[in-house]
Amino acid sequence: MTLTCSTEMQIEPYDPRQLDAIICLSLRAWTPVFDSIQKAMDFDVYREFYPDWRISQQKAVEEVCVATDTKVWIAIDSGSTVGFVAVKLHSESSLGEIYMIAVDPDYQRRGIGIALTEFALDWMKVAGMSVAMVETGGDPGHAPARCTYEKLGFRLFAIARYFKKL
Repeated sequence: MTLTCSTEMQIEPYDPRQLDAIICLSLRAWTPVFDSIQKAMDFDVYREFYPDWRISQQKAVEEVCVATDTKVWIAIDSGSTVGFVAVKLHSESSLGEIYMIAVDPDYQRRGIGIALTEFALDWMKVAGMSVAMVETGGDPGHAPARCTYEKLGFRLFAIARYFKKL
């Protein structure tokens, strides 16, 4: 399935040749997020979780792109990979999960995140899911993501998660 969202941007299935581009755009997109998390979280706890967030996030992207239980699509604009979304289906609970999503910072605020999210939601519905979920942070760095999800009708279910360095 391929979707053309505008005259230039289209969404197409992931191709392994796009992995390096996805990793690069993801790390660039998530830099302000991890800066924000570091400021919001106890520094010692942050260092335990993320001794080098770039390495752990690169590994996470690599793993999600080859996972058999995950479907990945890429946003292409003028021949460049500008974003991606990864979706997991939890058929036993009819839950579709937007597991990972990122848009290149040079292409943000152009509707690509919304287009990727809508594409994922449509695919979940066709796959028979009745509920969609996406998880994101409550820190300031995740505010644009929360705004996108709320625009598309997601509603917050707050969960308190506490950490303490031992």
